Amino acid sequence: MALDRFFTLYLFRPLLSLRKNRRTDRTLPVLMYHSISDDPESDKADYFKICTRPQRFRDHMEFLYKNGYRGVSLQEGLEELNTPKKADTQAVAITFDDGFRDFYTEAWPAMQKYEFTATMYLPTAYIGDATKSFKGKECLNWSEVRELDHGGIEFGSHTVNHPKLVELGWSEINKELTESKQCIEDKLGKPAHSFAYPYAYPQQDIEFAIRLTNMIEECGYGNCVTTQIGEVRPSDNRFQLNRLPANSADDDSLFGAKLTGAYDWLAKLQKAKKILGKKHAINKPTQDVC
Repeated sequence: MALDRFFTLYLFRPLLSLRKNRRTDRTLPVLMYHSISDDPESDKADYFKICTRPQRFRDHMEFLYKNGYRGVSLQEGLEELNTPKKADTQAVAITFDDGFRDFYTEAWPAMQKYEFTATMYLPTAYIGDATKSFKGKECLNWSEVRELDHGGIEFGSHTVNHPKLVELGWSEINKELTESKQCIEDKLGKPAHSFAYPYAYPQQDIEFAIRLTNMIEECGYGNCVTTQIGEVRPSDNRFQLNRLPANSADDDSLFGAKLTGAYDWLAKLQKAKKILGKKHAINKPTQDVC
């Protein structure tokens, strides 16, 4: 059994159930999906997998519906989170990175069954008038994006080329932010409010994170989602929003535990690992200093 699953289900979920004020906490679970496909990703541990089998995804949507959740876009979820009036049902924001076409063929029909919507983040270099591919998978084309937009799907930016931003210069980062946003807005005729940071978010690099946050806001975005684990609370920095990773390994027990905060313990471990990794990189001798 994977360690994250064991500790979530048999330690942190029971501990969380003892909190008397848990039901009054105002939180927004933000699910992070990538590809909805049967790719087994045999070379990856469950924690690192980014694919969700179509049947498992349908199970997730059914679980949400039966347990009183509403699948919404990030924008809708954040607006509700910051509204004092409590809704009758719990919103959960459903997000997808990378613009894969299997969203159109597999995820969207499953969500329509329950009148759910979502936010999709596009790496615009891989979204064309004709179908292109990214990471060996077909991506949406602009005709499909417009159809989904008319159906209520929110579209945000995932940069132009999906680079590791922390490895770029600031002028290059600005170009990735502005050109992807402008492309989406030109194609859809509406603002692109949201940005998704590609790859692992470098929260350990405080100076970079602060400057990036300022640049994202200056470029006209209203929020940014990351790969940092956890739920979103009203007081959270809207340009460093947490998400909950979802994949084929999430059966009803683990999926439900993630939605109720029992997976959030991993955030501290995730942060510690990045800090230790940064220190190792700093201390590691370089072979080429030029």
